[in-house]
Amino acid sequence: MEHDSSRESPSRDGSSLPGEWLSSSLGQAFSQIVHRLNDQESRRGRARNRALQHLDVLLESRPCHRLFEGSGASLLGMPEMLGKLAKALEKCAAPPKEQEGREDGYSEGAEQAAEVGSLFIKLLRIIVSARGCLLFREWESVVQHLAGPIYIFAVTHSLQQPWTTPRSQFIAGKVLALLLQITGCDSVAGFLYGESEDEKGKFTEIMELLKPDLNKESWKNNPATKHVFSWTLQQVTQPWLNQHLEKILPPSLLISDDYQTENKVLGVDCLHHIVLNVPAADLLQYNRAQVVYDALFNHLYTPEHHLIQAVLLCLLNLFPVLEKALRWKGDTARPTTHCDEVLQLVLTHMEPEHRILLRRTYARNLPAFVKRLGILTVRHLKRLERVILGYLEVYDGPEEEARLKILETLKLLMQYTWPRVSCRLVVLLKALLKLICDVARDPNLTPEPVKSALLEEATDCLLLLDHCSQGRVKGLLAKIPQSCEDSKVVNCIRKVQQVSEGTPYSGT
Repeated sequence: MEHDSSRESPSRDGSSLPGEWLSSSLGQAFSQIVHRLNDQESRRGRARNRALQHLDVLLESRPCHRLFEGSGASLLGMPEMLGKLAKALEKCAAPPKEQEGREDGYSEGAEQAAEVGSLFIKLLRIIVSARGCLLFREWESVVQHLAGPIYIFAVTHSLQQPWTTPRSQFIAGKVLALLLQITGCDSVAGFLYGESEDEKGKFTEIMELLKPDLNKESWKNNPATKHVFSWTLQQVTQPWLNQHLEKILPPSLLISDDYQTENKVLGVDCLHHIVLNVPAADLLQYNRAQVVYDALFNHLYTPEHHLIQAVLLCLLNLFPVLEKALRWKGDTARPTTHCDEVLQLVLTHMEPEHRILLRRTYARNLPAFVKRLGILTVRHLKRLERVILGYLEVYDGPEEEARLKILETLKLLMQYTWPRVSCRLVVLLKALLKLICDVARDPNLTPEPVKSALLEEATDCLLLLDHCSQGRVKGLLAKIPQSCEDSKVVNCIRKVQQVSEGTPYSGT
């Protein structure tokens, strides 16, 4: 009888296979905690708090620190159980839905995240201390099951968001640092795509974990998911990104197609990162580049300057990809491009626009379009002329960003389309002289460095205009210094005259 009793519970006296008894006992305890954390009714109630407290006590206990002792057979199922525990904890700390996102709910969620983060730190430290007890294969299995959920938790709460506090961010940062230490990675980028060529990173696994929450029906259930996806995506660059294109492009398009401007900008930033880091051949395959272009083009009709800025920057990098598919034969006219189409729409919106922020955004990007089209900008010359003249007349605030960018655009336009400039000499000369006089006589609104920049850019435009008209500007300005009493205006005109005559201008 005694012999049979000792065989039924061999490890209670520590005489045989203690690891098996420990793993079995702790596995059952972990299983119960996971069950309680996954229970929808108790996830945000007292049962959840009791489960977290129970887990805290368990992780502090001596048996848990001997979790990985014993033979390989005793570890059977433990990595999977720890993975389920990590997933349950990550879901438990997830912020509430967007529609429920009141400040009090977010405050409570940040405290919950800090508590969960502390539990992750204790668990990871146990894993670190057990490194010497495990075979490489066993260690890899443990890390494989824990890495994904813990990474998602760490990124969710380490970024500055409405659901985070300095404390929860600090704890989440420590969790991420410990995770990188365990995986032997020097950076998040290395963790995602692998530190070496033969090492497989965790990016695919992370995307698979995020996938259920990144479809049309569920992506707003957790407000952190889109930020985790976006931040993770932007850590991976070429040449590693193109192999994941099927996983990252649909969610990026989905987020950019939302009705909220914040989400649109986030999605466009994701698309921009894809355009910059995926080879043109892959983007052109299956008409992906055209799909991205259509999605971006539709955003140009919105009046949000942040969104317009993000869209125009992305389009400017997408144009070279789209134009690779075009074929031009020298005996025919060049076909219109996507850049022509976008510039035409931008100029249509610029003419009547009165909102300062939008005017600045359009003007900021206009030089890049002229550079992109080069001599083909002549197709848009009449409309560009109207926009330039209109924008030069309007004061743009102390920094004068719009007028400075319009002057830069005018310089580029004259350089690329100089044969067509001489017939517009009088109109452009009047606009530039009026601008110089307005800036020179402005008593207090514009800071002196900005005034100097405007006068210098306007003078450069006069010089280019003089070259394009074979010196006619110098003749038209000849009598102004004799009648003008403003020294700043006279200096600008003298510079044009002296440089036109071939004399170096040193200023006064």
